[in-house]
Amino acid sequence: MLSQRDHGGGLDAAVSKYGGVRSDWVDLSTGINPVPYSVPTLSNDAWTALPDQDMANALIDAARRFWNVPQGADVLAAPGASALIAQIPRLAQPGFVQIAAPTYNEHAASFQAHGWSISNTPTATAQVLVHPNNPDGHVWNGSDITAPFSIVDESFCDVAPHHSLINDATRSGTLILKSFGKFWGLAGLRLGFAVGDPDLIARLKEMLGPWPVSGVALEVGAAALNDLDWAAQTRIRLAQDAERLDATVCNRGATLLGGTSLFRLYQVDDAAQWQDKLAHGHVWSRIFPYADNWIRLGLPAPNDWAQVETAL
Repeated sequence: MLSQRDHGGGLDAAVSKYGGVRSDWVDLSTGINPVPYSVPTLSNDAWTALPDQDMANALIDAARRFWNVPQGADVLAAPGASALIAQIPRLAQPGFVQIAAPTYNEHAASFQAHGWSISNTPTATAQVLVHPNNPDGHVWNGSDITAPFSIVDESFCDVAPHHSLINDATRSGTLILKSFGKFWGLAGLRLGFAVGDPDLIARLKEMLGPWPVSGVALEVGAAALNDLDWAAQTRIRLAQDAERLDATVCNRGATLLGGTSLFRLYQVDDAAQWQDKLAHGHVWSRIFPYADNWIRLGLPAPNDWAQVETAL
C-alpha cells in the first residue's frame, strides 16, 4: 500500500479546514507554472485511437531538439516523471544510494521500497541529484555525478536550461529525468521523460509496457516542445514574477533562502503561523515537517496577485 508522503497540493483539505470553495483559493503550494501552455486543437485520433509509433516518434524528436539531447543517449516518454521514479530503482541490484537531503522525497521512498538503503557514503553504488534541488534550488555540476548508477532529476531545470547536465546523459549508468507538467503548467497531462544510457532506457521501456503515454499527451507534448518562442517568453515572465514575489514576501519580514523561478523558499519566524495567516486569505502554501521556519511559495497567476498581497 502506498503511504502518503509530504507534498504540495492537498487544496481540498485546506478548503475543508478554512472554508470557501476551491475556486476561491490561490494554490501556491506547488511549483507549477500558473500560466499553462495553451492546448492546441487535437486530432480525433488523439482521443479515439491507440497511440501509434508516428505520434510517439514525433514527441521523441521534439524532445531531442528541445533539450539538445546528445547522440548516444536515448529518450523515453512516460506518464509523468513520477512513474519513472517509481521504477528506476529496479534497474540495479539493491545496495546503498546517496540522496542529498532535503529534497523531493519520492526518490528515497522509491529506492527504499525496492530494498535500497539511503547512505551518504561516497562509495554508494547509486545516487540521486535533484537539479535544481527542490526546495532550495541548489544546482549541481557534472563532476558531482560519481556513482555507477546515477539519476539527475531535472524536473525544474527548464526555467534555466543553461544549468542542464544533459550532455552527461551519454555516461554509462546515467539517467536524466525531465518533467513536462511543471514548466508548461500542464501537470494533469501526466508526461515525463527519461534521457540517458540506452540499456537503461530499453529496460525502463519494457517496464512501462505498451502505450504508456496517451495520444493526447503525445500531441500536446510535441506541440509544446516545438514552440521555442513560448518557452523563451515564459522564462522571462517567470523570472520577473519571481522577483516580484521575493519583494512582496521579504517586505513582510521573510528572508529568501533560494528556489527557482517556479517556486521560492523563504525563512520565516514560524512557518505554520504564516501558512495559517495565508490560508485565512484563501492562499495555500507549502511548509515542511523537517524545518519549522521554512515556507515555499509558487508563483501567482496574473489575476491572483492582489489576493496574495492582501493575504500577506
